[in-house]
Amino acid sequence: MKLLVTNDDGINSVFFHELVHALKAAGHELSVVAPASEQSWTGASKTRQRPVKSAAVDRGFGCPTWITDGTPSDCVNIAVTSLLPTPVDGVISGINVGFNCTLGFIIASGTVNAAWEGALHGLPALAVSQDVSEETYDYLKDHGGQPDAALLASLRASAAHSARLASELLPATPPRSFTVHNVNFPIPCRADTPLRRTVPARLLVPGLFSPAADDGTHRLLWHKGEDLSPAEPLSDVSCLAQGWISHTVLDYRKLGV
Repeated sequence: MKLLVTNDDGINSVFFHELVHALKAAGHELSVVAPASEQSWTGASKTRQRPVKSAAVDRGFGCPTWITDGTPSDCVNIAVTSLLPTPVDGVISGINVGFNCTLGFIIASGTVNAAWEGALHGLPALAVSQDVSEETYDYLKDHGGQPDAALLASLRASAAHSARLASELLPATPPRSFTVHNVNFPIPCRADTPLRRTVPARLLVPGLFSPAADDGTHRLLWHKGEDLSPAEPLSDVSCLAQGWISHTVLDYRKLGV
């Protein structure tokens, strides 16, 4: 398949590089358009108040590669309409550092919404994310995004699963179907880790910002919130907790039904 590959953690993310390498190893023909810097939690936002710059770069992927100084949605929009020399068969976004589960975080995710931007252009779309612990997330921040050996092994398994799922899910998704496949990988992830169909967990996450400091600023605070999900059907969060790969089909045509 001809695929557009993007993410929200930026062009230098090791998680992103592993996805690109796995997709190439699976025989896909790639074009890469990714943010120049991290754009996490930007949702489906577009850059409106200034021009967005794109530039061709070489990151050793062996395929056409560009960076933009905009959001993940900007990347896909600009790629499809202005950068790609030929049309692509689908969009894959990730691998995100951390899960993109639950109603609230899916809507806020730059990774998922980059895939959604592909769906808005009529393309089959897949978003992939790697769950990590809070301790691991802090470790990555302190070590320039470089995973340790154990995480790298899981990441490569997740990347191989991503390449396989791209081959299976994207051709089976009709164009112009407004559908995004949202896949989250557990930690650890192995070649034999099973895949389960899930729905987004119903999580209340109030109070994500601290009270005002003396200078009037508020700081983002992370907490897991309150899970109100019923026992059935299986939620994405419960799936990961059981060590399985979560596959949620986000069919935006069903909103309000």
